[in-house]
Amino acid sequence: MTTPLPLEPIEKASRDELAALQLDRLKWSLKHAYQNSPVYRRKFDEAGVHPDDLKSLADLARFPFTTKKDLRDNYPFGMFAVPQEQVSRIHASSGTTGKPTVVGYTAKDIDTWANLVARSIRAAGARRGDKVHVSYGYGLFTGGLGAHYGAERAGLTVIPFGGGQTEKQVQLIQDFRPDIIMVTPSYMLSIADELERQGIDPASSSLRIGIFGAEPWTNDMRSAIQKRMGISAVDIYGLSEVMGPGVASECVETQDGPTIWEDHFYPEIIDPETGEVLPDGEFGELVFTSLTKEALPIIRYRTRDLTRLLPGTARTMRRMEKITGRSDDMMIIRGVNVFPTQIEELLLKRAVLAPHYQIILTKEGPLDVMTLNVEPCAESAPDHAALDSAKVALAYDIKALIGVTAIVNVLGVNGIERSVGKARRVVDRRNPA
Repeated sequence: MTTPLPLEPIEKASRDELAALQLDRLKWSLKHAYQNSPVYRRKFDEAGVHPDDLKSLADLARFPFTTKKDLRDNYPFGMFAVPQEQVSRIHASSGTTGKPTVVGYTAKDIDTWANLVARSIRAAGARRGDKVHVSYGYGLFTGGLGAHYGAERAGLTVIPFGGGQTEKQVQLIQDFRPDIIMVTPSYMLSIADELERQGIDPASSSLRIGIFGAEPWTNDMRSAIQKRMGISAVDIYGLSEVMGPGVASECVETQDGPTIWEDHFYPEIIDPETGEVLPDGEFGELVFTSLTKEALPIIRYRTRDLTRLLPGTARTMRRMEKITGRSDDMMIIRGVNVFPTQIEELLLKRAVLAPHYQIILTKEGPLDVMTLNVEPCAESAPDHAALDSAKVALAYDIKALIGVTAIVNVLGVNGIERSVGKARRVVDRRNPA
């Protein structure tokens, strides 16, 4: 058996060494943003702060936040801090609501990104000679190319498939025998479904590791995927505004939340209502400041992801608790705050139901109505009594444990639309345009 790939020295550096590096790099990043981005110069001036005001890491709290609106208001390239001729690549969000957020990278940014994704893949347990099947979408979305460059930088063999064509994906997984797959967790379930449809036990595939990201997923979902696929499932975290995949990643030996690569990104947790910085261990909204980015420095970016910062375990760098919700994913149903992952956790406790679901929100007069569409596991489809029992029990659990009433519909096998990218968990029809 080949040995795992070695760590970089910074992954085992002391907290004092890391803090010194962060302060030095943070001073550079604030100065770079102020001197080269008119947007940041204006934001800093309006807030009455200057890069020279940063004397300690705690002083970062004096600087203004950056939000998705800032990027959209300065669409497409107004946030860039280098001349156009220094921009090597452009990515963008899907832009499903409003304008997409556009991000740029210098050649050095691309190099840093590849190194950090390679570090993430090593943390997941990659070994020399491994083959990596990339099922993240290629193109403006950062997932495919981010995973691709990182796997190559780690010295692994890349199979650049991308999203979709599930039957073909399964054929090549069987033929090429990859060791690692990088994909959204919801699409991994679609691949598992297709393996079973073809009469193949998903756990018999060559895959040893799944590196999953781009959407929130619960530890219950992790357990279900690991059992079904016979793999180690680890969480990779990132967002295009901060870099892309590889901002943080779980270590396979602990699987206790993504380790933040703090030598390149400084994390904070804030109260999402007041903006106050919270101490480590407190639950709130995750904020990131880039420490080394050239083309698009990002200062105190509000991710909307909800989590808390935890001490390092497998690495000295801090971890973040697994993201299972976003402040902007939260549904308010008759005054109750509900996250899709709360529904997912309860669904996964019902063995006769598949882990695919979609929540439909409508109005009945002035009142919100939540309809939960689920589907049976293929082997339980004919067992109407078991499905009826699971449907009633799931509706009861949602009411008792979350506090909202749900109409649960059990559709046919494959009744929920499959996504090749991020799953569309919620369809809100309460306020039609």
